[in-house]
Amino acid sequence: MKKLTLLTIALLAAGVVSMPAADAKAIWEKDCTKCHGADGKGETKMGQKVGVKNMADAKVQADMKDAEMTKAIKEGVKDKEDKTKMKAFPDLTDEEIKSLVAMIREFKK
Repeated sequence: MKKLTLLTIALLAAGVVSMPAADAKAIWEKDCTKCHGADGKGETKMGQKVGVKNMADAKVQADMKDAEMTKAIKEGVKDKEDKTKMKAFPDLTDEEIKSLVAMIREFKK
């Protein structure tokens, strides 16, 4: 009986851990792929227009800090003329943003 209880708890915990990843994927597909593409490379019409970075590139990944990505998601990104390059997503929770950043890190090849 103890083994069954432990197994049930482990499975429930695994489900809770994977939920943020599933949420991040849904958020990415809904809000990010138009510019960044499904693979994070930015090879979309809009991505090329605004000059998004290739998130799958190891050098780009090395140069990006988690705090910078978090700030960009929360506050958006503007160019030197203060024109919006990426809109802000202030309604996302800290956990959703953390999951998005983790997902972006997985794009690195």
